[in-house]
Amino acid sequence: MASYPRAVEAGGSRSLGRAAEPGGGSELDLAPGPDLAPGPDLAPGPDLAAEPRGFVVELPGPFRIHFLDWGGPGESRSGVPSGRPGLLLIHGLRGSAWEWAPVARRARLATRVVAMDLRGHGLSDAPTGAYGPEQLAEDAVAAAEGAGLLQAGGSGGPARVVLAGHGFGACVAAWAAAALGERCAGLALVDGGVDDVAAATGEQPEEFLRGLDEPPEVLASMAAYLADRRDFDPATWDADQERAARATVVETAAGRLLPAVRPHALAASVRAMFAYRPAEVLPAIDVPTVALLAGSEADAAGRSEMLAEVQAARRAAGRRPLAVMRFPGAGHSLARYRSAEVTAALLGLTLPA
Repeated sequence: MASYPRAVEAGGSRSLGRAAEPGGGSELDLAPGPDLAPGPDLAPGPDLAAEPRGFVVELPGPFRIHFLDWGGPGESRSGVPSGRPGLLLIHGLRGSAWEWAPVARRARLATRVVAMDLRGHGLSDAPTGAYGPEQLAEDAVAAAEGAGLLQAGGSGGPARVVLAGHGFGACVAAWAAAALGERCAGLALVDGGVDDVAAATGEQPEEFLRGLDEPPEVLASMAAYLADRRDFDPATWDADQERAARATVVETAAGRLLPAVRPHALAASVRAMFAYRPAEVLPAIDVPTVALLAGSEADAAGRSEMLAEVQAARRAAGRRPLAVMRFPGAGHSLARYRSAEVTAALLGLTLPA
């Protein structure tokens, strides 16, 4: 896999270390080891004054991946705090890096935090092809390297990063963890990455795509769209959530909205998600791994067979079992609805084993 040591900020040109900078409760299903145990002390309060900087890293093509650098303790944007891996956060289908803001504002007080835009999403480029597992994993590795998260520290060992993905982003995080090998310190699968979507839905990718269409009245105006997103959970709606919502649509001259993700990129991403097989991918990853699962009891029951298959495959491969945290009654966007618990679980993966 190629090395990507430099990133460029969207708009200027200043040097940052090795990168050039331009311009409801939760229930623990399987007890994790000490390095995974989430607790209140691992979830700092949100840093409401923090403002991330946007960078791009260039891959062959040329093709650019955008990421938000939230910095870390002491405003660090070069490498990671000594002895503690940084976090690379990967959003879900049709989302953007902004969806991780509630977690990033907390986690940056403990370690370095970067949130990337998947190819075809946010401010990353949208090539007409190449949305397979290898390409998506390479994008994540490029973002980690370009941000300096894999910059060697003073310990003498390889620099390591914790990967966290939401929904489809969890599939990408798992593929990237396998590609990184010993350079991955931990993996968090946030309401995704443990499901065989093709088997669970019984659908073809084209059928699944049709189910993603927004109602016309929601896309009638920006005001209607933001109101719809706010009403998911008014208590967690704030300026970050509005930015995340605005990043997913484009306003036309007539005032109507279109999805920001181009149709070819969305279709290719869905096909990649349908090709993901957790019982094959996850046993190949030999790092502490936690799955954070939202939904009702019915959802949990539906996932139990797939989880059992994954756990059995990991045992057969000599891997430790997944730690599973359940969030009964919570919606899919756990970073929004349960930011403290999600942050605690992620920071637990950055602690020494």
